[in-house]
Amino acid sequence: MYRSLIITGLMIGLIITILSSLAIGPANIPFITVFKILFHFPQSWPDKHSVIVLDIRLPRVLLAGLVGSALAVAGCAMQGLFKNPMASPYILGISSGAAFGASLAIVTGISIGSGFLSVPLMAFIFAIITIFIVYKIAQVKGKAPMETLLLSGIAVGAFFTAQVSLMKYVAGDELRSLIFWLMGGFWASSWDKVAIAFPLICLGVAVILFFSRDLNIMLMGEDHAVDLGIDTESVKKIVLVFASLITAAAVSVSGIIGFVGLIIPHIMRLIVGPDHRILLPSSCLVGAIFLIWTDTLARTILQPTELPVGIITASLGAPFFLFLLRKRKRITGW
Repeated sequence: MYRSLIITGLMIGLIITILSSLAIGPANIPFITVFKILFHFPQSWPDKHSVIVLDIRLPRVLLAGLVGSALAVAGCAMQGLFKNPMASPYILGISSGAAFGASLAIVTGISIGSGFLSVPLMAFIFAIITIFIVYKIAQVKGKAPMETLLLSGIAVGAFFTAQVSLMKYVAGDELRSLIFWLMGGFWASSWDKVAIAFPLICLGVAVILFFSRDLNIMLMGEDHAVDLGIDTESVKKIVLVFASLITAAAVSVSGIIGFVGLIIPHIMRLIVGPDHRILLPSSCLVGAIFLIWTDTLARTILQPTELPVGIITASLGAPFFLFLLRKRKRITGW
């Protein structure tokens, strides 16, 4: 009953957030008009309002919600696997790999896809390649210890970060486009990108939610989980793969947006507790709400221009991260 009330309340909050953000912008459209446009009431508004809501704002809001959900769930899953509240979706170097793939497409034009798909596809492919390399490096006799995974992720991420720096150095006229992508944002949102991200993120989130009970048991120790009949290595592989999948899908359509996967799971853990059966879905919904509102702020705070949403999430997330460090220092003494 408690879980149902929380999830229902957050779902209502998400719906209100979507409707409100569709009404806010350089062209202010009344809330009731947005509602009528979405549900095809008899038209009593200018045609341009329909275009603004359905073709410009709605795909952007949905994409922001999908990316926020993906990063929050992936961060929550990583924190559960590593038993560390300071873990994030990018902890295994996925963002660096994706950034290198995107930089190749932007600077050199090398890509498997074409048109609007060229950058997202290369970012996605290199994010998947990164997690494959990290896992293979860390694997020992069919197992991948979490500590080794972390160290491998740091090393591989550092390598790809260096290659991105090289791409910046030789970028020339494309440097501006590359920097904007690395900052993260939704100004290039479209229904095509929503169609790409939606199935991947929904599948990954559903699979991770399915393993919420196993993540709870593994928090008590892997030996205890094995005694209860859980194949911990299989669970780790599956959760890791799908957390990486949704992170890769999110990064490919939005660029690198920091701190969402760090602060949202931790905030929800303080509110609802460590039970992943409620922590994962609540983080999913709050992640969507948070990123929709931050993107709304990004596109309205400096009208008619807009800020990359990654700047705002980092500005909010960095102080919170310092708060976590200070709190951890008080508890552990370092």
